[in-house]
Amino acid sequence: MSTGQRVRLETEVAQTIIEALNLEVLPEEIDPLAPLFREGLGLDSIDMLEVSLALAHRYGFELRSDDPEITNIFGSLRNLAVHIAQHRTR
Repeated sequence: MSTGQRVRLETEVAQTIIEALNLEVLPEEIDPLAPLFREGLGLDSIDMLEVSLALAHRYGFELRSDDPEITNIFGSLRNLAVHIAQHRTR
């Protein structure tokens, strides 16, 4: 994935997160390397579930809470975008 494609996907994923959680931030205000949970955006496990459902619907694959890599996948917007790029079906 090129840098331009990655940045576009990060922006798209950020917009999906914003819409799923009704956040009042712009996609470009979400640092792609900052943690999504706790000290980053301050998301919690319920937020993670909402985001997982929205992403599954949009990209056609399931993010499972029992995946041993789930903490890493949701570690940052960039990690999440890379995972989506590798597993999306649409």
